[in-house]
Amino acid sequence: MTDGAPVVVHPPMTDGGRQVTIRGERMGTAYHLLDLIELLRCADLPKTDTAIDDPELIDWRGGGPDVWNVAR
Repeated sequence: MTDGAPVVVHPPMTDGGRQVTIRGERMGTAYHLLDLIELLRCADLPKTDTAIDDPELIDWRGGGPDVWNVAR
């Protein structure tokens, strides 16, 4: 694996979605954890519940797995 987490969940956008990058490739937008899990599955990455809290797997930027909306 390269330095840093292979998955980056970017800060929330104004519509509540978060861009997801896996191994440097933009995979799509997640609007909640189920979307993220599907993107991980499509990339053949683990989908266990604990994986979303693994900093070696996911770099959460602009808030963790419970942040999906921009603070107003």
